[in-house]
Amino acid sequence: VQLQASGGGLVQPGGSLRLSCAASGSTFRIRVMGWYRQGSGKQRELVATITSGGNTNYADSVKGRFTISRDNAKNTVYLQMNSLKPEDTAVYYCNARGVNFLDSWGQGTLVTVSS
Repeated sequence: VQLQASGGGLVQPGGSLRLSCAASGSTFRIRVMGWYRQGSGKQRELVATITSGGNTNYADSVKGRFTISRDNAKNTVYLQMNSLKPEDTAVYYCNARGVNFLDSWGQGTLVTVSS
């Protein structure tokens, strides 16, 4: 499974961005898709995940501000990010997990929140 992420960029504090991640290849193996992020000098951390059935999970730091959604027909997952804060600045990575030990990562997209 290959993952192509897009949608990062520079935004002011309080602004919004939407990230997209399109999966290709053996997408029938996917069961969970998600977003992780890695800030400068920090470890990669979970942002949000969504199952093929639509169950979601969020990091406490983004609850109420970020929304993950999934279009199974398009094999695409989205991350709507609102009320962005400087501490949300990071490289955001898309992830897909599933059957036969599937654990694929996208190339990362940079989100910078700064005035």
